[in-house]
Amino acid sequence: MQADRISRERKAPDGNGDFGQALLDASLPSPDGVIGPDGKPAPKRFNVYRNNVIVSLIEALGDTFVAVRRLLGDGYFGALAREYIVHHPPTSPVLIWYGKSFPNFMAGFPPLQAYPYIADVGRLEWAWLQSYHAADAEPLDPAVLGDVAPDAVGQVRIERHPAARLISSPWPIYSLIQANRFAPDDPPAVDMQEGQDVLVARPEIEVDLLCLPPGGAAFLEALFDGAALEDAAGRALTAAPEFQLPVCLQTALSAGVFSALVPDNGQGHLSAKDDATRGAL
Repeated sequence: MQADRISRERKAPDGNGDFGQALLDASLPSPDGVIGPDGKPAPKRFNVYRNNVIVSLIEALGDTFVAVRRLLGDGYFGALAREYIVHHPPTSPVLIWYGKSFPNFMAGFPPLQAYPYIADVGRLEWAWLQSYHAADAEPLDPAVLGDVAPDAVGQVRIERHPAARLISSPWPIYSLIQANRFAPDDPPAVDMQEGQDVLVARPEIEVDLLCLPPGGAAFLEALFDGAALEDAAGRALTAAPEFQLPVCLQTALSAGVFSALVPDNGQGHLSAKDDATRGAL
């Protein structure tokens, strides 16, 4: 990919000087009123300051979207990031949260239409960041579910752990992010004809990525939306007749993507620490 494929047309700041717009768009002149110690216009000083701001934002995006940067190359990624910065300036001084709309921006960016998987890789990287910074919570102890009476298991609802995320894609996003971020020295084979559903989890400190089997995404999405276990399994079987409930449920429990079990009667939550109420199930 060539960075010069990105072209822009900008409206210059008005007479009052749109400082913020000019600060993030290097194609615009310095705004009126920017003067140096001698009282004269100081475009060079402004350009230095502008360059430092833009570079810091590009670096912040690059730190978040590591795999995307590697897939595009540093030159193209930098040009793309500059374009994004102009249209989507930061709204918070906390730069780790800058870039939420970057995947959607890439999905709608004409020069990237031939590479539709890039946006989904970006969505997975953003989900990883969200998971990493999510609130801590005790993962659901599988024994809590094991204590439920067999005839009541299908009606229970399971609350999503705050760090759990689910990203589905018609592209091999799990393989691509492993090859371009987490395991570049020993990359997995990438089949561009394979869609992948990825579960993002952080039961303790480290964020884990798991590639789900057929039906797994439909099952977990239903549970995360509040469906009862039986209903979620039914949706998964509709989506993938080969869905295996025991395998998928065990995978999710082991990954720590649930934080509490909610009985069908709605009487509170049951978690790993609710020993006094577990017998009531």
